[in-house]
Amino acid sequence: MKIDGTPYRSIWREADGTRWGAVRIIDQRWLPHDLRIETLAGLDAFAVAIRDMWVRGAPLIGAAAAYGVAVRMAANPSDASLDEAWRLLHATRPTAVNLRWALDDLRGRLAPLPPGARAEAAFARADAICEEDVERNRRIGEHGLALIRAIAARKAPGEPVRVLTHCNAGWPATVDWGTATAPIYHAQGAGIPVHVFVDETRPRNQGAQLTAWELNAAGVPHELIVDNAGGHLMQHGEVDMVIVGTDRTTAAGDVCNKIGTYLKALAARANGVPFYVALPSPTIDWTVRDGLREIPIEERPGEEVTHVQGRDGAGRIVSVQVSPDGTGARNPAFDVTPAHLVTGLITERGVCAATPEALAAMFPDRATPAPPATRPPRRGAT
Repeated sequence: MKIDGTPYRSIWREADGTRWGAVRIIDQRWLPHDLRIETLAGLDAFAVAIRDMWVRGAPLIGAAAAYGVAVRMAANPSDASLDEAWRLLHATRPTAVNLRWALDDLRGRLAPLPPGARAEAAFARADAICEEDVERNRRIGEHGLALIRAIAARKAPGEPVRVLTHCNAGWPATVDWGTATAPIYHAQGAGIPVHVFVDETRPRNQGAQLTAWELNAAGVPHELIVDNAGGHLMQHGEVDMVIVGTDRTTAAGDVCNKIGTYLKALAARANGVPFYVALPSPTIDWTVRDGLREIPIEERPGEEVTHVQGRDGAGRIVSVQVSPDGTGARNPAFDVTPAHLVTGLITERGVCAATPEALAAMFPDRATPAPPATRPPRRGAT
């Protein structure tokens, strides 16, 4: 995508006179007010960038981890070093499954190689992971476009398709295109009018800071709304569809995404609004069936809730406290939306139902047999 007319990706390798070049990222902590490009020069730098959310979004986290392993192999290609890179990076963000997928992929390819061949192979694979992510997201956009086109066909000419998003599943969360935003960009390119309601997405405000920033740069009509406004808009018929991303989707179709996604799905179901999840296939965890029981939910620092970052009247980026001294905070970063609340999964291979059968049929080369999920009875059920 472009920033002020200049094409960017969220992560890239750039020639700098050294053999392997430099890995650069957009440091998302400062958006939308300041575009800062950082060079990640060592394994610890990649771990910090992932853990402290310089990079965000499951696909981008996976790509960053792959480059982190490559940089480590350039410095020390030993078996012990490879294992250390896997352990250090895997511990940074426990929920996003693309992280483990990328690390397992790299270790599986590199371990059989002689140490002297590992750096070149690692950089080649990290480059490929990035290119594959871009292509997957482009195809997600094409399949999602068909859904938007069908809604547009039922509207009066010129009336926009109104899409609600939660968190940032745009190009900053991937290498390019985004997942939830890819159908929107394809619709824009096809001349279909769209209007996006952007959830602010507390506590880190990824919607306000990132999604609104990228849509604004792309010229997509949008409005920022508080997280609790979505249900109200749905009740009054102002939302045609919801499209969100995901950090991990189970083999049974449960979706783990930014905290608050579950409430959007409940509101959508109550008001007859289709709720779609856009995801590249590495985000599917074929080893997990029951998202509520099996997906680890990251708990982040309470300061993210008690403080908020923004730009003051003097143009400085500052953090301010919004709660009283002495008030603690809980900060689960994700929640799980059960599969029965999901209208469909938009993947690079097409749109399918959020069921184990549909996912296995869509990805027969990747699905693994697993016992059916069992859930505890709902409170009050007999």
